[in-house]
Amino acid sequence: MRHRMDHRTLGRYGSHRVMMLSNMAASLFLAGQIRTTVTRAKELRRVVEKLITRARGGTVQDRRIVRSRMPHKEAAVRLFNELAPRYASFDKGGYTRIVKLGNRAGDGAPMAIIQLIEK
Repeated sequence: MRHRMDHRTLGRYGSHRVMMLSNMAASLFLAGQIRTTVTRAKELRRVVEKLITRARGGTVQDRRIVRSRMPHKEAAVRLFNELAPRYASFDKGGYTRIVKLGNRAGDGAPMAIIQLIEK
């Protein structure tokens, strides 16, 4: 049963899952969109939305929290300098879009593109 389960494990142990999502978030911030499975995209959306909302604040504490959760320096700089001002007029959330692509040829996994919404 899934009582009180608030996240997907993605078949990985905790620290591996956190670092995988952190690396995927950095790739998303640098490239603008990435191609992954639907399940990973949905879990990544939770992480990315919280990071962008935190970056919109722009305080020193916000920068420290973002850097602790996503240690990729170039992605964090881009998040604060380019992406946070772009989403300043948004409400909290709604910064990403997931577009489903169909199934992967090798194993039939449902694939999707997760992308940052342009203003």
